Amino acid sequence: MGVRPLRRRDARTWARLRAENAEWLGPWEATLPREAGQPATSYVGMVGTLRRRARQGHAMPFAVTWHDEMVGMLTVNGITWGSARWASMGYWVAKSHAGRSITPTAVALVTDHLLTTTGLHRVEIAIRPENAASLRIVEKLGFTEIGLAPRFLHIAGAWRDHRVFQVLAEDAQDGVLSRLGPTPPV
Repeated sequence: MGVRPLRRRDARTWARLRAENAEWLGPWEATLPREAGQPATSYVGMVGTLRRRARQGHAMPFAVTWHDEMVGMLTVNGITWGSARWASMGYWVAKSHAGRSITPTAVALVTDHLLTTTGLHRVEIAIRPENAASLRIVEKLGFTEIGLAPRFLHIAGAWRDHRVFQVLAEDAQDGVLSRLGPTPPV
């Protein structure tokens, strides 16, 4: 299990996973409010946008993998430099691969990368209060809850509240991955 850069050739796998998991992901899926216009209509368009934002230093798109096969996605967004040096993270995994420590491992790997190699100071994850699986992830990884953000993000067609969690570089000097304990066999 792990992460790797998202590739254009992941299009078929991504489309299959999204179709097979539409009901599973629907309650947590970011949507655009009516006034924002139409979302990107294709995988290639989405990847193009993410790659452009990555070249500008504002995003990092990753495929979440199991036995080197894409089973989900993790995106770092809103990378802010200067005196803030922070970013937010969002992720999803196929229902067939939930509960195998894949997502906590992916989140930990990318968080460690952001706090060490990239040099960010803070990583944030915002989670709907009803999303028990994601709440378990931040709990396992030792993220600190910093508050409730009312009507924070447009999800499943409406503005939804989110609980906001963070980890700071000085609070994760031994790495976030080490908080998971021994890595389960793949």
